[in-house]
Amino acid sequence: MPTIYLNTFILATPEEVFDLSRNIDLHQISTQQTKEKVVAGKMSGLIGPGESVTWRAKHFGFFQELTSKITAFEKPHSFTDEMVKGAFKSFKHIHKFEEKDNGTLMTDVFIYISPLGILGKLADYLFLQKYMENLLTARNTILKKYAEKDKNREVLPLSTLKKSIPQ
Repeated sequence: MPTIYLNTFILATPEEVFDLSRNIDLHQISTQQTKEKVVAGKMSGLIGPGESVTWRAKHFGFFQELTSKITAFEKPHSFTDEMVKGAFKSFKHIHKFEEKDNGTLMTDVFIYISPLGILGKLADYLFLQKYMENLLTARNTILKKYAEKDKNREVLPLSTLKKSIPQ
């Protein structure tokens, strides 16, 4: 089963990066290349424990829907979302946040099983694993830009930002 590991260093607190990572609105901004939109479940704001969201996005020329649910949640250290319904046979995305060097080391562990047995394994080898890694990398690049450029104020609720606004 393919597993993708990505580390992204971000000059922001673990709390800020944790919240940006689970922000539905920022997720849509960071996946514009696939025209990803929410169609059901948690529609905006911060997704939390036990909540689910259904996304509609264009991959490989076809629109697809995928529903994932938050199955583990330890603020601000980690959360996990798992596919409930979608094109994969299964997937689990573990998000970890560790304070490091005046910033946060964000680690993504994305574990998935493709459908279609041996054909799915061939797709993994030929293109799918690299495609998924590129999607996650692009998303993390946008998240990093928002966290480091104070753009997070555009997508996080004010109550989340009160501690970071000068008094």
